[in-house]
Amino acid sequence: MRDAAVERVSVVFSLFDADGSGSLTAADFEFMARRVVAVADGSDAAATRAMTAAFRRFWETLAAELDADGDGAVTWAEFRSCVLSPERFDATVAQFADALVELGDPDRDGLIARPRFRALMTAIGFEVANVHALFDAFEPSDEDLVEVDTWRRAIVDFYSPDQAGIPGDLLVGERPR
Repeated sequence: MRDAAVERVSVVFSLFDADGSGSLTAADFEFMARRVVAVADGSDAAATRAMTAAFRRFWETLAAELDADGDGAVTWAEFRSCVLSPERFDATVAQFADALVELGDPDRDGLIARPRFRALMTAIGFEVANVHALFDAFEPSDEDLVEVDTWRRAIVDFYSPDQAGIPGDLLVGERPR
């Protein structure tokens, strides 16, 4: 298991633990979905439903795959094991990535502007400075736009234990709030 992947998984756990309880529950994912959808002004209802569904599926997959004691909560010890067998989460991560980039591109032009990227990523809980560093790593155009496909690939890579030295590692620089 790569150290970078463990650090990324640690960040993801802290972000998903929206209530700070030390374990993940369905309520954390509902809260996170509402928070992300709330900043996606201009997105259509289908895109916001897709994002909410992606957060719910993320929770359902985590609970089914990792809640070893069946208590309806996933602890850090349980969650950390997702790095060992990421294939169990590939489809869930892909759905999440698709839904998030769809919120980022409401006009469907294949591009996302920095302000919208920042709003979505900070709604997830990433630090603003880290979000800007990631956006810059995507080498935005002169109009300060990046391709949503670049972002989507970065989301998928972020959850892969075999990836190191990826742009998503910039999100780990400081602990999320």
